[in-house]
Amino acid sequence: MGPKSVIKGRFLYNNKAVEGIFKDGKIEIDGFDLGLSQVKFLPPVMPSKIICVGLNYEDHAKELKMDIPDEPIIFLKPPSAVIGHEDNIVYPRISRRVDYEAELGVVIGKKCKDVKEDEAADVILGYTAFNDITARDLQKKDGQWTRAKSFDTFAPLGPYIVTQDEIADPQKLSIKLFLNGELKQDSSTRNFIFEIPYLIEFISGIMTLQPGDIIATGTPPGVGPMKVGDIIEIEIDKIGVLRNYVSSRAER
Repeated sequence: MGPKSVIKGRFLYNNKAVEGIFKDGKIEIDGFDLGLSQVKFLPPVMPSKIICVGLNYEDHAKELKMDIPDEPIIFLKPPSAVIGHEDNIVYPRISRRVDYEAELGVVIGKKCKDVKEDEAADVILGYTAFNDITARDLQKKDGQWTRAKSFDTFAPLGPYIVTQDEIADPQKLSIKLFLNGELKQDSSTRNFIFEIPYLIEFISGIMTLQPGDIIATGTPPGVGPMKVGDIIEIEIDKIGVLRNYVSSRAER
């Protein structure tokens, strides 16, 4: 018999950060049911690192007219970039183009290294939605990705972690992004070039993964710019909607 299904998150309640379980449209904290309006969403985990996979959708590679990579292209985002559901994405003053990138996030559940592909499920806590915010003009200017991907607030994730027993096959999830209610990205994780077990084997062969670490599995076609005042919503099948607002620094 598998583990009990859990949709879990972190919330601010009575000025304290607490963990809770989402069920039936309410949050259960310490045995008490609370309405969503009674809590503030926090990032469901605070990772020691975020490992992002570039160019991992076949339809995105075709959109860019790029060859399918032979092995995953990975880069890191810092934990200082993490924000949660309903938080503001702050538009940096030095950038003139900031893009959204909807992604499925894999949440690691235990410390691990050199995990074999057929054992990858043992180290997964669950899944969440992730937005790989990118200052596209700085990415092109620098020729590498660190500055463009690392500004504070450039790693929205949430709203919850859905445990893997709740998601029978993470390779069959629809993933959509809406900009002010208009559909901009619409694909499925069926289009992954590298599936999750292989990604875990590849990445854990390089670095030790810690509980709460996030593997962001790449974005589908349709990435594009956003501006101050925009509302960004990522909707992933069985996970829900991650919503964030684009603000200037003065509005944060």
